[in-house]
Parts: sequence; structure tokens; C-alpha cells
Amino acid sequence: MSKNMHLDRKPKSSIELYSGTYFGACTLGGIIACGPTHTAVTPLDLVKCRRQVDPNIYSSNLSAWRSIYSKEGLRGVFFGWAPTFVGYSFQGAGKYGFYETFKYIYGDQLFPTAPKTIVFLGASASAEFLADIALCPFEAVKVRMQTTLPPYANSLTEGWQKIVKTEGFGGLYKGLYPLWGRQIPYTMVKFATFESTVAQIYKTLGKPKEAYSTLQQTGVSFLGGYIAGIGCAVVSHPADVMVSKLNSDRKAGEGAMQAVSRIYGKIGFAGLWNGLPVRIAMIGTLTAFQWLIYDSFKVYLGLPTTGGH
Repeated sequence: MSKNMHLDRKPKSSIELYSGTYFGACTLGGIIACGPTHTAVTPLDLVKCRRQVDPNIYSSNLSAWRSIYSKEGLRGVFFGWAPTFVGYSFQGAGKYGFYETFKYIYGDQLFPTAPKTIVFLGASASAEFLADIALCPFEAVKVRMQTTLPPYANSLTEGWQKIVKTEGFGGLYKGLYPLWGRQIPYTMVKFATFESTVAQIYKTLGKPKEAYSTLQQTGVSFLGGYIAGIGCAVVSHPADVMVSKLNSDRKAGEGAMQAVSRIYGKIGFAGLWNGLPVRIAMIGTLTAFQWLIYDSFKVYLGLPTTGGH
């Protein structure tokens, strides 16, 4: 390969790496990657949440969609899309923007000799901790809308106002601890596994990342994202079930741990795994496309793809 051909494969950008503009671009990329993708899988999420709360509500996912569509049309199949889109757009901004920020601070500034995997885990945990604070109110509205029949509310605005009116602003955050319990391990696995998988793919291919075209690099991002997504789904699923249960079946005045104990007593260990196959399909696909979109956006701006260095 000639020197010129090699240089043509490298992204070119006027954005300085690790500048405020760079981290702002990563934040925007996170919004683009997470908001639309989570909204696109709303039909899967809707059925998954309802089956987590009541395993007997539908005999299968296909029968669920048929039943919902016959009664409510396409709107019913995508019920809860608005809090999903807004909430996960905010979460994506924090997840990716803060991850890139903390990865730089922890890995380059504070602990330059630390193992990369430790940096990835620490950066992703810190980022998700903050991102979930933005996500939580919208997740509370979404879960209540999707897991109650007849619906708790028919729109994001109605659901938000109803929770605040009956439970105060704190009602929007009563699922924050379980959300952290679900999302922080999820994101740690998502980012650390992705980074490690991408590095292993390039190692297996036998050439450095820069030797491949940006199209090939985003293909690696997609594959690495799918592999990471499977691990995410398994690790975070019990907490995901509990979040659904808490938002739909928490008694007035009941503490979070008291509610968790009561619900676990009803569903048992096996109940924590209701809906796992659907979630693996949903999260694997979701994570793969998020990394594809995120890295494609970075390539569009002339920035390097994530991982592999």
C-alpha cells in the first residue's frame, strides 16, 4: 500500500481531538445513536415490559403484536414512543458524551498507566450514573404507560403531569436506584466489551485499524456492538425486570428495598429472567446499530472510530 493510499484511509477533521468541540460532537452523536434506535424497537420493548409484569398476558410475541395491532393499530404497537425517544436521547447524550470525557480524564490525565479495561469500566460507570439521572423521569412515564391496561396515561405529557400531581416530583425518580442497578452494569459491559472486542477483531485481522477504510471500520463497530449487546442483555436483565415491576406494582409509602423484597417473593429467581430472549434480540440489535450510527457520525465529522487503538 502506498503512503498516499494509507493516508486516504484516515479521517480528516478540523475538530481537535479531546477539545470541548470534540466532546460536544460525541454528545450529539450519542443523541443520534440512542434516541431513534430505542424508539425503533418500541414494539419489542412494549411486549417485553408487559410480559415481564404478567408472563401470561400473551402466548407469544407475535400473538402480542397481532392482538395490539388489531385493537389499536400501529399507534398501539408503538405505544410509549414519546417518552422513549426523549428519555433515551438525553441518556445517549450523557452515555456517549460523558464516556468519551471520562475515558480521556481517567486514561490520559489521571491514570495513564492503568489497564485500559479498568479505564473503560470506570469511564462507562461514571457516564451512566449521570445519564440515568436524565433518563429516569421519562423511563418512569414509559414503563407505566406500557405496563398498565388500560394505560396509566396516553401521552408523555399526561403521564408526567399525573405522576407529579399524585406523587410529587419524587415520583418520577422512585425507580432511580433500580435503574442504576440495571443501566450501570449494562453500560460497563457495553463499552468495555465493545472496546475489547473491536481490539480483538483487528488483532485477528492482522492489521492496525488505520489500515482499513472507514466503511470497513464501521463494519467492525457494528459486529463489536452486537457481541457487546448480547452480554449487556444478560447482565442487566434481572434489574430490567425489577424496574418494570417497581414502576407498575409499588405500594404507596413502600420503600425501594421493601418493594424489591416483596416483588421478589412473588416472582422468585426464575421470574427475574422473564422475557430474556426478546431482550437479547432487542439489545443485541440495538447496541450494534448504536455503535454503527455513532461511529458513522464520527467518521462523517472526520473523527476516528471508537476502539481498536
